[in-house]
Formats: sequence, C-alpha cells, structure tokens
Amino acid sequence: MLKQWQFMLLTAVAVISLALVVTNIVLFTANREAQTEFAQRAQYIQQSQQLEPLYQGIVRNLAELTAKTNDQQLAQLLSSQGITFTVNQPQQPEAPRAEAKGKAK
Repeated sequence: MLKQWQFMLLTAVAVISLALVVTNIVLFTANREAQTEFAQRAQYIQQSQQLEPLYQGIVRNLAELTAKTNDQQLAQLLSSQGITFTVNQPQQPEAPRAEAKGKAK
C-alpha cells in the first residue's frame, strides 16, 4: 500500500504531467496554424513575383499611352498609385557636317 506522502507525490506528478500534455497540445495547434498562415503568405508572394513582369508591362504601356495622348485622367490614376513618369523630348537629328577634304593632287 502507498503511504500518504507517496500518494500525494504521485498525484502531483500526474497533475503536472497532465498540465504539460495540455500545454503541448495547445502549443502544437498554435504552431500548426502559424505554419499554415506562413505557407499561404509565401505562396502569395511567389505568385505575385510571377505576375510582376505582366504588371510592369501594363504600367509601362499606360504611361506611354498617357504621354502620347496627354490624358490627364490616366495621369491622375497612375499618380494615385504612386507611379510617376517623365516625358523625354524627341531629339532633333543633327545635320551631317560636311568635312573638307583638303588633299590636293
């Protein structure tokens, strides 16, 4: 038969073990949810990177169209999204210079 102090000690160890098991279950569940959320965010970032060239092309074409047509609504749309652009003035081709051929025979 167990003595009183042995019974109390075994009961305390059992209660502590039960508390540790419950804590382990709670932490495991929280960790699993965090891993799932992390995986979803990583997938979103990866998919966004795949679409980046497409988005850049769309923005470039919108900026070119805005510059070509001088459309203020498109310019406001682009600027509201933080996209700025400048219009380069076309360069005038320089007239070819006539070079003097100074060799006489």
